[in-house]
Amino acid sequence: MSARSTALPLVSRPLARLCLLAGLAAALAIASPARAAPVDVAGVKLEDSLDLRGTPLQLNGAGVRYKAILKVYTAGLYMGRKASTPEEALAVPGPKRVAITMLRDIDANELGKLFIKGVEDNSPKSEMGQLIPGLLRMGQMFADQKQLKAGDTFTIDWLPGTGTLITVRGVPQPDPVKEPAFFNALLRIWLGPSPADWKLKDALLGKPS
Repeated sequence: MSARSTALPLVSRPLARLCLLAGLAAALAIASPARAAPVDVAGVKLEDSLDLRGTPLQLNGAGVRYKAILKVYTAGLYMGRKASTPEEALAVPGPKRVAITMLRDIDANELGKLFIKGVEDNSPKSEMGQLIPGLLRMGQMFADQKQLKAGDTFTIDWLPGTGTLITVRGVPQPDPVKEPAFFNALLRIWLGPSPADWKLKDALLGKPS
């Protein structure tokens, strides 16, 4: 009896430990739900959420900028909360990001000119005077890049207290533009009354295609 009774607890201890570990793993899975899979836009993977300078942002929407039938770039809009109208998107407080990935090679100077035209087409005339310094700086930044190739990325971030920061191929550009109106003017390139692409506007606002 003594030999048999002493063997049983030795066998059961590893089993008990495995059961305990399995229970802990299940509890952690419930407490930490799986992160959403990246969103695929024309072969470009965009994370469903990201952290920008310590602030969690979620993907509001993403789509493709077309010129005629050509795919030019993908764009994704990240904010602290969802918005379904341009007015709501402009009014969302805190950091924001527009993430762009090129789908074809393009002259960077030409893209900069298109962005400036997009600002002019979608901004009140009364605001243009204060936007000009930032637009000149942005235009020069794109001119300095010479060319953007398919797969190149850049982001346009609004960082309260810092300003609008543009990062090209992972390199932050100097001298952020501090005025909040400048980021909103850039955002209106895609969300304004004369957007660069109407389908992309709907996509960034999370509307079904």
